[in-house]
Amino acid sequence: MALHVPKAPGFAQMLKEGAKHFSGLEEAVYRNIQACKELAQTTRTAYGPNGMNKMVINHLEKLFVTNDAATILRELEVQHPAAKMLVMASHMQEQEVGDGTNFVLVFAGVLLELAEDLLRMGLSVSEASSIGYEKACKKALEILLDLMCCSAKNLRDVEEVASLLHTSVMSKQYGNESFLSKLIAQACVSILPDSGHFNVDNIRVCKIVGAGISASSVLHGMVFKKEAEGDVTSVKDAKIAVYSCPFDGMITETKGTVLIKSAEELMNFSKGEENLMDLQVKAIADSGANVVVTGGKVADMALHYANKYNLMVVRLNSKWDLRRLCKTVGATALPRLTPPTPEEMGHCNSVYLSEVGDTQVVVFKHEKEDGAISTILIRGSTDNLMDDIERAVDDGVNTFKVLTRDKRLVPGGGATEIELAKQITSYGETCPGLDQYAIKKFAEAFEAIPRALAENSGVKANEVISKLYAVHQEGNKNVGFDIEAEAAAVKDMLEAGILDTYLGKSWGIKLATNAAVTVLRVDQIIMAKPAGGPKPPSGKKDWDEDQND
Repeated sequence: MALHVPKAPGFAQMLKEGAKHFSGLEEAVYRNIQACKELAQTTRTAYGPNGMNKMVINHLEKLFVTNDAATILRELEVQHPAAKMLVMASHMQEQEVGDGTNFVLVFAGVLLELAEDLLRMGLSVSEASSIGYEKACKKALEILLDLMCCSAKNLRDVEEVASLLHTSVMSKQYGNESFLSKLIAQACVSILPDSGHFNVDNIRVCKIVGAGISASSVLHGMVFKKEAEGDVTSVKDAKIAVYSCPFDGMITETKGTVLIKSAEELMNFSKGEENLMDLQVKAIADSGANVVVTGGKVADMALHYANKYNLMVVRLNSKWDLRRLCKTVGATALPRLTPPTPEEMGHCNSVYLSEVGDTQVVVFKHEKEDGAISTILIRGSTDNLMDDIERAVDDGVNTFKVLTRDKRLVPGGGATEIELAKQITSYGETCPGLDQYAIKKFAEAFEAIPRALAENSGVKANEVISKLYAVHQEGNKNVGFDIEAEAAAVKDMLEAGILDTYLGKSWGIKLATNAAVTVLRVDQIIMAKPAGGPKPPSGKKDWDEDQND
């Protein structure tokens, strides 16, 4: 009979073998805070226009060079459960607002860091987190309403929209923000429907290596990195038939055996197939269509007849691209090679094959301004650079989407944060009880934003913050940190045109506080034994491999 080894009494006795548990302040809370601080520290250096880039190589060995917090977190695959909560909060910010993910991380990280001081002072977790922080968050959102400095007046004016997108584009592509925000504004304004319901998916990005960023442009319609299959390379006033099946002869469902006895029969057999194909393509041409888009392969014989009837053939491998094209040109994707009815056909002004750099592209162009889809053609020297520009475009488009929902704006560059810190500190003074310490710490946490901006710009952070407090004390609410100055300087953000969306800030504060409070309220971590058997042994190297690797 096997010897029964008794377990140590206590909590571990209840759990399966191999389970771990941590409890109490030292083991659970401080460890969680430490993990979150490390994560926030990673992305903090990437905050703002002068933020450093991170080089991330993901599990598929794809290389990312970016300072976009959302991308960094997505590719890092964070495992620590508490740090994962911060990642979720910033992911939520990405879904709600599309920008400001780094703000959530930096702010939540600092809130936790300061909460650790409170706990070490002897405050209980509930006083520090749930009561104090939540009270302060509620107050911050009230004050934020008064800090609104202006509103977007006309979202159909390209110049005005471009100036509002400056800030979000600047944080990703410092130096190219004027050019890029103009491009994004043109693309967004051209497809903004009268109802005002703007869809982010209607702005497509096509990246083509070569030239420089200043060669990028906007097209109304869609651009595909494909070549036209046949001889026809451009069609004006295009009527488009879209097929989700291959452009080929029909194959019979059942297998059949054909017995051919003479050469004449062989000729007749292939002739019949050719005639059938000829009739199918002729029927499509007779319906008025002059462009065929197919989602499958294009047979040589079908292509021959398409050239004969002057049909332009374009092949798109992606079913998503096919759907988007249908939406753009107003076509219906047909599952079989039947001639399209006028309702099923799509229309656009011109379809043509063009060459951008050394890449062949097919352009479906809408001349009318309110096309359903707009494409930003990005040029750049390397793929990594273009990926980063695409992320900047993505942020700009999302900012426009936020402005269509809520036109209110608050000053950027740390101006809003310092004003919030100042007002919440005075609010903390009026609160009796122990939660005033937490409220003051919450106010102090706001200083981390201008501090991060200053540190990343290589300026003394304490000097910047003391100057900002001095100016705000005089009642200048819109003054923030001047990134372009050599030394620690401040300037009016409203005049400089550095503005953040009100929605982005309020969601950021809410999500960061919720994440921090959730992490603080965990007092025990119980980890079950991971599923699965023992890990396979790391195999011995083959005899011909270098042993010194």
